[in-house]
Amino acid sequence: MPAVNQLARVATAFSLVCIPLLTAQAAYAGGRGDAGTAGQTQETGNASDDGTLSSKVGVIVYDRSKNGSGSSVGPVTSTTPWTPPACWYAPKYTPAALKAYLEPIWEAGSTGDQWDSEQRDRYVNGHPYKDFNQDKTGDGYWWDSYVNESFPPGWDKCTEPIFWVDKGDPPPANVENAVTPKILAELAYNEIRVPSTKVTLAPANATKVNLPTWAWLDGAQFKPVSVTASIPVLGISATTTAEPVSLKIDPGTTDATTYPASGVCQLNGGRIGEPYAKGKADETPPCGVKYLRSSGNGTYPLKATITWKISWTGSDGTGDDLPDGTFGATQDVTVQEIQAVNR
Repeated sequence: MPAVNQLARVATAFSLVCIPLLTAQAAYAGGRGDAGTAGQTQETGNASDDGTLSSKVGVIVYDRSKNGSGSSVGPVTSTTPWTPPACWYAPKYTPAALKAYLEPIWEAGSTGDQWDSEQRDRYVNGHPYKDFNQDKTGDGYWWDSYVNESFPPGWDKCTEPIFWVDKGDPPPANVENAVTPKILAELAYNEIRVPSTKVTLAPANATKVNLPTWAWLDGAQFKPVSVTASIPVLGISATTTAEPVSLKIDPGTTDATTYPASGVCQLNGGRIGEPYAKGKADETPPCGVKYLRSSGNGTYPLKATITWKISWTGSDGTGDDLPDGTFGATQDVTVQEIQAVNR
């Protein structure tokens, strides 16, 4: 049966049996049931004693206790076109839960005799599974896709039919994007939150044309942050850590000189830049800017962007770097002409 027809029939069946309606693509890609909607995560998730809990068994649990916090934090953006995985496979159903999910769809009849027959053959009649594997309750889980549509492209490419995996066994080798510590690390990347980057300037309120302006960041705010993602039912986890490495200053006008010339100030001793101190007026700041033209009656939008080095470690001993991430903020800078006094 053409895939498009299957999608339409599955979606129609969902509406008829009062199961929350998904898009046709999502219904096919995930076949996901009531708690597997796109982008969903949970703080907890384990099968209940009676085996009826469905998609929560493989939901990712995030520990954000070491993440950036407060009103002035935001997500990092990869410095490359890389994005976290758009879809992945993990445990979703107990035998009883899969039975409760699929049988109402078949009974509605709107998915068509051929599709219903193929599904019954696969999950009930022993080709290859019998009676939803209810005789294996407690020995494994039905795996299905989880989808996050905010990570295009590829969110609609997890099209493997629901499959069984015994506890302790790896998923079938032919299944791409079966969840691993690496995938968890990549998903945790999207949960990282880092401080905003409003820099301290000296002079503070308004600087002067051709006067070097010192810039620095409070080192106490810019320390490593991390998020741990885990799937308790599988006993796997990964911690993704972001560590600040540099600050880039964009003066907001081409009529300016940055210090250093690249505009990139490296982290040094836990601090970015150096606070201005009395007696340093004739020195060149290690991090800063010199404006060559007045901002007139307005201001210049100085943008300060921190680059964060991001890495991960997995519960299985694996680990590596992920693409650097950036997060920046803009602040208005007033630049005045130096007033000469004639006597």
